Amino acid sequence: MKFYIVDAFTECVFGGNPAGVVILPQGADFPSDETMVKTAAELRYSETAFIKILGENEFCIRYFTPAAEVDLCGHATIGSFKALLYGGYIEDNCQCINHTLAGDLNIVIKDGFVLMDMASPILLKEITSEAALTELYSIMGLDYIDQKSKGLTLLPELISTGLPDIIMPVASKEDLNAISPDFPALTELSRRYEAVGVHAFTLASEKDVTCHARNFAPLYDIDEEAATGTSSGALTYYGHRNGFIKDGDQSVFIQGEAMDRPSTILTTLALDNTMKDANATPYHIQVGGSAAVLAEGEIHI
Repeated sequence: MKFYIVDAFTECVFGGNPAGVVILPQGADFPSDETMVKTAAELRYSETAFIKILGENEFCIRYFTPAAEVDLCGHATIGSFKALLYGGYIEDNCQCINHTLAGDLNIVIKDGFVLMDMASPILLKEITSEAALTELYSIMGLDYIDQKSKGLTLLPELISTGLPDIIMPVASKEDLNAISPDFPALTELSRRYEAVGVHAFTLASEKDVTCHARNFAPLYDIDEEAATGTSSGALTYYGHRNGFIKDGDQSVFIQGEAMDRPSTILTTLALDNTMKDANATPYHIQVGGSAAVLAEGEIHI
């Protein structure tokens, strides 16, 4: 099996968020789940993508942390299609289909830039009670009353665009940098909320940046992650719900600064107000970024 190490959401190596990418030989099926978990653990990245080639520009991708399989991973998807492009499996300026456990997603590659569809956004829970807010912010190393005194009015929400995350606003970039989670407590909180983890953010003061963000998912053996595509999709939906992202906006999220791996994540949001199916979502959210291949090789299993 061919493997690549790809830094996603960056234009240069040693930036962004690294992912393992394993491309199965043409016609081969996925190895056992145990083998894929062990491979992800051996590669030691937060996620490793395993790609099965189904046809021309059509793929099935499964995603594994060192602990378990997850339905979707944004940065590993960006890394996967950069690896497919780099390895000659696809050509630049094309469209692909990615079959995942979160659904069938469209992928657009344009001049080496990868733009992926997110799953339909779902608001799973609003966190509004004083007790729940105090608990959440305390676990993250902050004081909720202090956050309110600094002018924070936004409230956390549990949102999924493929994976459920607690989207947690904080008052300033200084507060974002000050986050120091109690990881065992956050693990239990994530399990109780049935969330991957917490995606904390603050609104940016810079003209060309929407938010600065940090992501924590110890339930999946990821203390902090430098770039998270699905969480950025969820944050885009949160931003529209809360009025700071509008229909048609292209948003820019900066993540990974606290890890010295700054990542730039672009998202787009568009509403389709012509839909007649009342049960269908009018939201179309895309997440995109550049990527750089660091290494390649063969896995002998």
